[in-house]
Order: sequence, then structure tokens, then C-alpha cells
Amino acid sequence: MDDFNLCNLNTKATLQVAIAHPSFTDLAHQSVCTHLFSVSKIAENIAKKFNCEDAAALIGLLHDFGKYSGAFQRYMQIIINELLGHYDPDLDGASAKQLKGSIDHSTAGAQWITKELQGHLLPVCKDDPSIQIYALAILQILSLCVVSHHSGLINNLPEPTGGFTKRMLKSEDEAHFTECVKNADVTVIEKAQQIATKQFLLNSSIHLKTLLGAYSLSAVEHDFYLGMYTKLLFSSLIDADRIDSADFENPANKPERNQVADWGNACKKIEGFIAQFSSKGPIDGVRADISNNCYARACEPQGIYSLTVPTGGGKTYASLRFALHHAKKHNLDRIIYIIPFTSIIEQNADAIRKVLDDENKQSWVLEHHSNLEPELQTWRSKLAAQNWDRPIVLTTMVQFLESTFGSGTRGARRLHQMSNAVLVFDEIQTLPIRCVHLFNNTINYLTRFCKTTAVMCTATQPLLHQLPNEKAMLGQLALTLSNELTPDITSLYNLLERVQVKNLIRDDGWCESDLTELIIEQLLSVPSCLVIVNTKDWAKRLFIALQMQVDEQISVYHLSTGMCAAHRKTMLADVKARLANGLPTLCISTQLIEAGVDVDFSSVVRFMAGLDSIAQAAGRCNRHGLRENAKMIVVNPDKENIGMLHDIKLGIGATKRIFDEFDETQLLSPQAMTRYFEYYFYERAGEMPYNITKSGFTKGTQTLLDLLSRNKNNISDSPFPLKHAFMDAAKAFKAIDAPSNSVIVPYNDEAKTIITELCALDTRFNAAEYRVLLKRSQKYSVNLFPNVWAKLVDIQAVYTIGNDEQVYYLLDEFYSNYFGLSTETSNTQEHFIL
Repeated sequence: MDDFNLCNLNTKATLQVAIAHPSFTDLAHQSVCTHLFSVSKIAENIAKKFNCEDAAALIGLLHDFGKYSGAFQRYMQIIINELLGHYDPDLDGASAKQLKGSIDHSTAGAQWITKELQGHLLPVCKDDPSIQIYALAILQILSLCVVSHHSGLINNLPEPTGGFTKRMLKSEDEAHFTECVKNADVTVIEKAQQIATKQFLLNSSIHLKTLLGAYSLSAVEHDFYLGMYTKLLFSSLIDADRIDSADFENPANKPERNQVADWGNACKKIEGFIAQFSSKGPIDGVRADISNNCYARACEPQGIYSLTVPTGGGKTYASLRFALHHAKKHNLDRIIYIIPFTSIIEQNADAIRKVLDDENKQSWVLEHHSNLEPELQTWRSKLAAQNWDRPIVLTTMVQFLESTFGSGTRGARRLHQMSNAVLVFDEIQTLPIRCVHLFNNTINYLTRFCKTTAVMCTATQPLLHQLPNEKAMLGQLALTLSNELTPDITSLYNLLERVQVKNLIRDDGWCESDLTELIIEQLLSVPSCLVIVNTKDWAKRLFIALQMQVDEQISVYHLSTGMCAAHRKTMLADVKARLANGLPTLCISTQLIEAGVDVDFSSVVRFMAGLDSIAQAAGRCNRHGLRENAKMIVVNPDKENIGMLHDIKLGIGATKRIFDEFDETQLLSPQAMTRYFEYYFYERAGEMPYNITKSGFTKGTQTLLDLLSRNKNNISDSPFPLKHAFMDAAKAFKAIDAPSNSVIVPYNDEAKTIITELCALDTRFNAAEYRVLLKRSQKYSVNLFPNVWAKLVDIQAVYTIGNDEQVYYLLDEFYSNYFGLSTETSNTQEHFIL
């Protein structure tokens, strides 16, 4: 690499090599040239999965091109001086903290791409004018990825609101384009010119045109796919940049990355595991048939499949068997399980580890279900962020949606991992209604163009592939009936029927005293009872009331999302042990227990909810078909604050119609479930595009689907085909969906130690230690809705681990061994039951 002087760098010891990242341990700083070539290579390898390797190599090579400016190198010198304890008056006394984020080093690379490819536009389009729109798209997409690599994808909105065009027109004083071209290493410019040729633009344009023309797409689908193409390239760049930065800081990371999964060995292990099971009854035989059918069909082509299995039908191992053999057949990188609730991630992860892990094997399974990684990232959290680099990943639907539609760069770096993979969606019926079209279009794109297979698993299959005609054009799942992995679903449901449903709905509802009396009556006739309610308030009320009324031989448990995962795991382990030993047990829980949690009660009392929730709750009763007179009672409380629980409220309305139309013996039949989804699902079709009110620069009421496709309300005329308001859409999605804050809670001594160690991290930060502590803290975190977070902040119950971090912990007195996190001190709560 040639040495050079940076013309605007006013320092006594002028840097001879442009620095991208200073070393915090020695003086072996990473040069801009080294960083650019490394990121280019990593991004190129990532993007091979979806045939965009040249484009990824180019944006990787130019993403930090702006770091060649004198202004940025002056910033690097200040950091180095501070590390060494030096002070240079010629640097105007500025501190690194003052300059951080103030120097634009992403626009110059985007401007280079735009200027270079513009020169090839006319020759490329001369022979085929139909290519022009796609050539413009390639130019725009590549520049957009580079200019957005710190902020997250920016908007494509007209002036004066800003976005892509405004950034491309940034002045020399702000973007430093000419200066960077002058200062850049010759090898970087030469390599960029070797990639960004007329032939590259032509090939990329033809590829994009062919891709978008391969299916009969509506205008919305076409433009949404254009956005997906952009997001996957962006994901490749972001992950490559973060990987290289992290590996420079900690070279020991490198051997751990991109380890190739030995699917052959994994398949042998699961077949050996399955062979150990012996049939103890008719239900075991049915489970074996389901599993064997999944095994037989694993060799089929990639695409979208459904696995419709009644609760207790063994779909965890059946889906794993399909996924492992399918991954082996198609040479895939990973399997990703997307699960609705954190409460069952550890359970499923333990089940998978039981099959695959041994002492001599690499760690196969990664659990990722925490919101602890802050959205407003510091350099520390960027280095520590996970990118799902394991053969088998278990995550939540919230994390999946955030990685696809959320703001910033944290989740975006994981998106590419969904390509060349099997995605298993457990309990798919829990997909938020407002995300239906976004989800359908995303899965269709991944399975059509990214070597992805998706499996929709549930006992209560929603109608994502059978939308109303007028809504199908906005995005309908490309799932065919022939891709159902369970043959003869109706017969299967009849074979697995093992719970009697009792409809005890009252016109005036059940009061607290009547409910406690009903539950106690159940415990007099059966050894165990599970009560599932819709709100934390009812769970707490019933727990306190029943704790004081039931026989002292009966252990009473309370479960809610106010508890961290470790707390819930301990409680569930106690519950399962008592159930296995036939000991009298009562558990009062919110709906977190009903989908996929492996418990087996003699009786279930379920507050009125959607029919899919009721069916899932029934699966927690007589799970193995060995209990007599097993029943589930559906009741409605007289007073219930579900005004903000929109899905539950509307689900109750649809369920009441089913209760009026079907006999008690048919309430959980496939026919009743299909009718329920017609009422609940179709009548809410207007919500499926994700309706939003005014957000940022966008105008009036519209939808996230529109912002991520045609964006017709905001853009009319534009020479560029991408009209997506990526950033506004991402911010709107984040603001409306899921709990937006997470806090580490002092559940036990280990959790308290983690909090102490995080708070004590030295200024000279150890990225590896930080990553380990954050990973350990996941099971001690609780996700919070904004109103609860605001109250905790107001009463000073939460604190940050450091001045520049957005990782928070909870004070001891606001966590209860009975109820978990609360906005009241634990002493205030627990005196009720002592």
C-alpha cells in the first residue's frame, strides 16, 4: 500500500496510512485499505447465496471510502493521542467524544458509485430500452446501501424532506468526495473500477429484470420485491462491516465464524434418537406416523410447506426431522426456528440439544430472544451484536420481524441469514394480523429467490394462503395444498382428541369468588389444574385469592411475562416435576403457557379468548391421553380490562359466533377452526397492510406495506424506481409493535453479579467480555411496553449500566419472587399472601 499525506490533516505527526479503526490494545491500527478489501470479500461471500456477489463486493469496497478525508483522519489522530495520553494543540483541543458521528464518511463512496455507473447508463440502455429502469435501480440500490450503512436504510422521499437524492447532492465540504478520490489507495480505486464496469451494470440489470419478471406479480408485490433485493444487499454489507470490525478488535473470533454444519451427522443423530422411542399407546403411534411422513417428504424441492398437527402431536421433533434432512438434501447453511413466546424457546432448544449435542461437537444451537441489544448502538454493542451464525437458531417472531422491518442496523445484519436456510415458524397463528402482507411477501421472496424453505407449523393453521380476493394482490402466501406435510388432517384430529371442552360462558360473567370456587371444585376431583387468563391483573388476583383458600398440600404457582425467562423456567420445572409425580398442583398463568409449553394437567380453566388460543390451551391438558375425564372449561370474567388487547378482544367476538354455531363436541374440529379464521381473519383484512398514521415525513394515514413498495401517497414523479420510505416505515413499525424496552432484573445471585460486572466494565472495553455478559443476561431480562417503562423511569426503578450505554437494570425492590417485575416494591405486593 502506498504512503501518502492527507492534505487537510493539521497535525505534527501526520498519519502516513489512512486509519479505519484504531487499536485499543496496541498501535497496530487497521488501515482503511485493509478494512475496505476485507469487508468487500466478506460481503461478496455472503451475497453468493442470492447471486449478488459482485454488487456486494462493490458496496463493501466503497462503504467507508469517506474515511480517506482529512477530517476523518484528524478524528483518528485525536483518538490515538487520547489512548496514548498525548495532547496536540494543533488539533484545536477537540475531543474524540465531541467529534464522534459528526464527520460524514459514507456519502463519498455512494457518490463514487453514482458517478461511475451513470457513465455506463446510456451504453447499457442503448440496445434495450427496457433495461433502463432496472439499471437505474441498481445504481440507486448500491448507492443507497453505502450511504445508509450507519443509520439504517434511509428514505427515498422528495425534497425538501430529504433522503437519497439529498445525500447524493451533498457538497464537497460535507462529503469530501474529491479529497477522498485524491487520497485513496490506488488499489482501492483500481478494484472498484474493475467491478463497476458497463458489463457489471448490464448483468446486474438483466438479473434484476429476470428476477422481478419470473412471477406474475402485482404492482405492490413487484415494488416490495425491489425493496427486499435492497435489504438483502444491505444486510450483506452491514454484517460484513460488523464482522470485520469485531474481528479486528478480537481476532480470536475468526475461527468461530461460518463453521459448516455437518448435516449428515445430525441426521444420523436424530434417526438414532427417534429409534429409541417405543409406542406406549395410540397417541405415540400417531406421533410416529406424523414424524415418518415429515422424514419421507424432506427430500422434496425447496419452497413453502405447512405442518398442521394437533397439540401433543409431536411437531417439535417432526419438524426438526424434516428440517435436518431437508438441509442435508439441499446443502443449506442453517435452520432457524421462529417461536412466538420466549417461554418456549429454552424448552425447544433443550429438546434439540438433547438430540444433537455431545462433548466433542461444536455448539449447534443459538437462542436469541432478547431486546437487550440497544437500538441506539454504541461501538461496544455493535461489536457484541449477534448475527445468528450457528447451524440452528431459535428466535422469536418479534426478533424475526424486527430483523426484516425494524429500524437501525442491529436487526438488518441478520436478514441475509434467512437465505439458504430452513425457516420453521412454530405456532404461526400468532403472527400479528397487521403484519400479514409484509410477512407473506417476505416469505415468498425468500423462498423464490434466496434458496429458502419455510415451514408453517401449528395446530390451528391460519389462512395466509387463502386471503379474500381483493387482498390477495397485496401479498398472499404462495403455499399450495399439496405442500401440507400432514395427510388427512381431519382423521388425525379425531385420533388425537383427548379433552372434553365445556362452554360455561355466562351472560353476566364470572366474579372472582365464583371463579375461585369453580377452580377449587376442580382440584377436589382431579389432582392438577391449570388456569389461563388474559391479563396479569387477573393472574395476580386469582393467585392471591387461591393461595389463601386451597388445601396446604396443593402447591400454587403464578406465571406471567413480568418474570424473566430464568424465573419462569424454574417455576415450570417445579410444576412439571409435581405433575410427573402426581402431586396436587395449581398453576395460574397468562397466555404465555398455552402455545407449545410441554405440561400435562388433568384440567384446564381458560378465560374466553380466540378459538386458536382455546385450542392451544386444550393441548396443556391430558397431553399423552392417559388421564380419564380430562376437560377444559371456558369461562368469561365479569370484569376484564382488555381494551388495549385488540387481538384478544376481537378473537373473543369471533369465538362467541363459533360457540353459537357448533356443538360442544365439535368446537376444536378443523371445520370449526376454519370457520373461526374466516370470521376473525377475513373480517380483519383491512388491518393486514399494517395501517399507520402520519409518521416522520410521510403524509396522512397510510400503510407500512405502501411505504415499503409503491409509496404512492408521497412520491409521484421520480427518475429512480425505488420510492420506498425505508426509515419512516422502520420507525413506525418499531413504535407500534412489541415491547420496545428491555431491562435486566435481579432475580437471583447470578443475575445480580452480571449487573455488577456490566456496570464495572473498564473504559478500555473488552468486547468479548461484554458479549458474554450480554448473552448471559438474556435469561434475566424482561421486555416492557412503553407505559410500564415510563412508570419505572418515573419512579427511578431502572438505571443504565454506564453513561454511554442503553442497557438497563432494575433495582432489587421492584422484583418479586411471586410476580416478577412490578411498578410497586416487592414488599408492597407480597404482604397480601404472607
